[in-house]
Amino acid sequence: MSGHSKWATTKHKKAVIDARRGKLFAKLIKNIEVAARTGGGDPAGNPTLYDAIQKAKKSSVPNDNIDRAVKRGSGLEAGAADYQTIMYEGYAPGGVALLIECLTDNRNRAAGEVRTAMTRNGGSMADAGSVSYMFNRKGVVIVPKAQDGRQVAEDDVLLAVLEAGAEEVNDIGEAFEVISEPTDLVGVRTSLQDNALDYESAEASFVPSMTVLVDKQVATKVFRLIDALEDSDDVQNVFGNFDVPDDVMAELD
Repeated sequence: MSGHSKWATTKHKKAVIDARRGKLFAKLIKNIEVAARTGGGDPAGNPTLYDAIQKAKKSSVPNDNIDRAVKRGSGLEAGAADYQTIMYEGYAPGGVALLIECLTDNRNRAAGEVRTAMTRNGGSMADAGSVSYMFNRKGVVIVPKAQDGRQVAEDDVLLAVLEAGAEEVNDIGEAFEVISEPTDLVGVRTSLQDNALDYESAEASFVPSMTVLVDKQVATKVFRLIDALEDSDDVQNVFGNFDVPDDVMAELD
């Protein structure tokens, strides 16, 4: 898990200056719209919407775009799409298991784009249930170490989150990853805020229960496949059960 988390953190840092920033913005806006439609347009009473808005703001999505997405999702403004969540399962090179989470208004298009990305980059589709059993739904909060001119220590994070329901805190390089049950996600995030600790993102995720250690050659192929999948507008998240050694991750960075 650590290798995958570091990769996600690295990509997040690059996202603001990435040439594909518009694609990232579109996915964050889609999350906001769906959260508002599902739980209402008030972030104070809709934790999923609150976290989706925070993630968008931290990725420099303009406030006007965020406000319009909330209005569309909650029915105050026309133009909302009927998005559906679809999960695809498959394997990347090296026997790495992948869960591919799509948010789409066109199931056929999403299925076609996922299948094309997989077959062109050494992956293979799998039957429903053949991969998902290797993952658990968890709450994941990313807490950066550098905050307001100070360095946050692991003990600071542990003290803030353990009583709030956190199961573990992992050091993933420039940040800490806090794992909890999805039902404890809001409590963990709130406890961090109460202890004056900022967080980069807080969301329900899929965490692998078993991992596959990969070398540089396989890691390169896995990341190439994930990039191809994430190029699709319909793909919101890709979760994998690969683990990359620190020295390999440093080379790939």
